[in-house]
Amino acid sequence: MRPLRFVALGDSLTEGVGDPVGEGWRGWAALLVDGLSDGPDTSVEFTNLAVSGAQTRDVLERQTPAALVLGPDVVSVVIGVNDTLRCTFDIHAVAARLDQVYAAFRAQGAVLLTACLPDPGAMLGLPGVLARPLARRQRAVNTVVHALSERHGAVHLHAAEGAWLTDRAMWSADRLHPGERGHRQLALRFHALLEQEGVATGATPSAEPEFPAPTRSASLWWLATAGTGWVARRCTDLLPQLLTLAAAEVRHRARGTSARLDLSASHAVASALAALSVAEQPDAA
Repeated sequence: MRPLRFVALGDSLTEGVGDPVGEGWRGWAALLVDGLSDGPDTSVEFTNLAVSGAQTRDVLERQTPAALVLGPDVVSVVIGVNDTLRCTFDIHAVAARLDQVYAAFRAQGAVLLTACLPDPGAMLGLPGVLARPLARRQRAVNTVVHALSERHGAVHLHAAEGAWLTDRAMWSADRLHPGERGHRQLALRFHALLEQEGVATGATPSAEPEFPAPTRSASLWWLATAGTGWVARRCTDLLPQLLTLAAAEVRHRARGTSARLDLSASHAVASALAALSVAEQPDAA
């Protein structure tokens, strides 16, 4: 029997940022691998195509073609947060890209793993006027992921809420990526869902970290070096628009019309999903 092929697509979360092993990253997807095999008679070929900073466009145009060539039996597509952090954010485009990606893997018969994620503004502890626009965007992405996961029969992990999000021990120094303990929680939860589907037949991933948590001084050093670079890159791209969004937030709050912003976001999501449904009709004008 040929090995079971597991391919992971996405951004820094799936790349494993926050869970360092040696000179590289490991992460939840790698931690899940052993749980897909029930012993020496069932091996798993694991390929991680996730890249830090990736957006849905990168997954569609670069990672998906590479993954399809591998013919995966199980494929994870966890993406979307970086889209919300860019001035080019467009929920219609995000929905269209994810629909194409999901459909391509399901057409090959692969088991598709997806997840919705917490909003970055809350994780970073941004002030409300800055956090609310990002939260609105992430809710939009999560709604799209929920809907498309159901449409394409994906194994979906709801990771946007829960007590684990507020447990500081689950997170790395940057507060955006899980630490080893957090990555293990994601692996555990995906394993439980796959076990229900009869796909994960191996041992449950351990919840206990293999390595000691980084010291406070190590965390501060990371923030002062790599972390500062990350913030600088994101601010250059996002900050001008985020300030515009924050100004709109302030104006609507002053007028008592903040609900209009949520309503507009909801309409945009509904429109994006409706457009996909129309496109699937063979007689669409």
